[in-house]
This record gives sequence, structure tokens and C-alpha cells, in this order.
Amino acid sequence: MPKFLDVHKMGSFDEEKLKQAQGLPKDEFGVTHENIIYSKEEDKLFCLLDAPDKQAVDKHHQKLGLSCDWIMEVKTTV
Repeated sequence: MPKFLDVHKMGSFDEEKLKQAQGLPKDEFGVTHENIIYSKEEDKLFCLLDAPDKQAVDKHHQKLGLSCDWIMEVKTTV
């Protein structure tokens, strides 16, 4: 499964909500969270996702009312 990294505003998410999101099963778009990196001070949230394509990542965020600044396919060493 391809991996994608995206960034968007953190908004009203707190650490507990992020931990819950990370543990959710694959959604209807085929997206799961591998890791979530964030900075409250910078109001930035980075999602490392397993997803079939960029469009699925975009739809996943739109469903939550979020708009990504950017989405890119990435490779990881693990």
C-alpha cells in the first residue's frame, strides 16, 4: 500500500483525539493512519497515512472538514 505524508492546521485536535484517530480501522476510502506528528505551537499536523492514492487522502480529510496544505507520496525505511 502506498504511503502519503500531508500537512494541515491542527485546529481543535488534541493529543487524545489524535491517539484515537491513529487507532481507527481503515476507512471507506482505504486510508489508515500510520503516524501523526504535530505541533500545537505551530498549529501544524502531519499525517503519515497508508492509502491507495492522493485522492483517497484528500477525501479522508474532507470528510473531517479539513483541507491539506499539501499531500505527497513518500517512502519509509521501515
